[in-house]
Amino acid sequence: MGRENIENWHVKKCAKACDGCEEEFQHKQELYSCLFFEDGEYQRQDFCKNCRKKEASALSSWKTVFMVPPPPAEEVVQKENAESLLRKLMAKENEEDLNAIFILMVMLERKKIFVERDTQKAEDGRKLRIYEHKKTGESFVVIDPELKLDQLEHVQEEVVVLLGGKPRNTEPEVEVSADPEIAD
Repeated sequence: MGRENIENWHVKKCAKACDGCEEEFQHKQELYSCLFFEDGEYQRQDFCKNCRKKEASALSSWKTVFMVPPPPAEEVVQKENAESLLRKLMAKENEEDLNAIFILMVMLERKKIFVERDTQKAEDGRKLRIYEHKKTGESFVVIDPELKLDQLEHVQEEVVVLLGGKPRNTEPEVEVSADPEIAD
């Protein structure tokens, strides 16, 4: 994946029907997904068991289950959560958000909302991680920024702030007194 293709790592939803025979998938039906990089963007194709074929040109392939997404819950006030923030940052397609996107994806993977399906090397040498949303079956291609240990705290702090939390104060507070008799 060259520099000019960095914008193409957004969400890819599972098809509602087989890309081979066009028969609609049923709730909880096993299917096979393939991810291709064609014409400068990622293409996902989903196949039923009968139409499944090994694709040598596939960037990645995996077995999954088709899930009919539940209707969205109505909220009086929409609050930011890790998944909605992840989707918002991925839609912006800004390279400076790569670290936050990766941390959010790892958080959601640990909460068992996403499952990592594969890792690949892009043409530019960067590591791509392919995740699938367990409930919706959507595929997410995330660039692994390969953060160093000394960078993690700063990125985690950034994500906390993006989620509406307050940043930790890393410097100890010094109380200043206006009373001249207290001075050393």
